[in-house]
Amino acid sequence: MSQNPKLLRNFRIVLWSLVVIVAVGATALYLFRPPTRPLGVTGQEFALASTAGGTFTQADLRGAPSMVFFGYTFCPDVCPTTLAEATALRAQLGLSPEDLRIIFVTVDPERDPIDVLKGYVEGFDPSIIGLVGDEAETANVKAAFNVFSEKRGEPGDPYYLVDHTALIYLIKPDGTFQGTISYEESKDMALGKLKLLVQK
Repeated sequence: MSQNPKLLRNFRIVLWSLVVIVAVGATALYLFRPPTRPLGVTGQEFALASTAGGTFTQADLRGAPSMVFFGYTFCPDVCPTTLAEATALRAQLGLSPEDLRIIFVTVDPERDPIDVLKGYVEGFDPSIIGLVGDEAETANVKAAFNVFSEKRGEPGDPYYLVDHTALIYLIKPDGTFQGTISYEESKDMALGKLKLLVQK
C-alpha cells in the first residue's frame, strides 16, 4: 500500500508544529513563573556582630522593612552619600526606625572593628544598625545578597580603597527581597519604592 507523499509531508509539518508549541509553552512557564524570594536575596545563611548588640542573622531580617547597604568606613564618597540619603528619605516619609530600618554592612572588616563601625554609622543616625564579621562571615553575607567587593591599591597600603556593589537592598517585613535602589537614583523613584516597601 503506497503512502501519499503530500499527506505524509503535511503530517510531519503538523507534528513539528505541535513540538514547537509545547517547547514555547514550557519556556514561557519557566520565564514567567513567580520568582522565589528567600530571606535576603539568595537564602545564604549569615551571622554578624551588630552595633546594636548581639549577633544579627538572616532570621533577624524579619520583623520590619529594611534598607540594607554594603560599604566601608574609609569609603570617600558613595557610602557617606548613600547613608545620608537613606536617612533623609526615611525622614521625608515621616517614618521611625521601627517603621523602616537602615542596616549598613561593612565589606572591610580589617579596618572596621565593631567600635569603629558603631561610631561611623551613629554619626549619620543613632538608629542605623552596623554589621561586621570576620573574612568568612563577610563572605557569607556578601553571598546572601549577591554583593561584590574587592580591594584596590598596592599590597600593604593601609589607605587602600574597596570597590563594592553600590545598591540599597529593600527587604520586606517577612525578610524577603523586594528590590533595590541604585546609587544616585532619582529621589521620586526611591520614595516610590520605599512607599511600596512599607505599605501595610
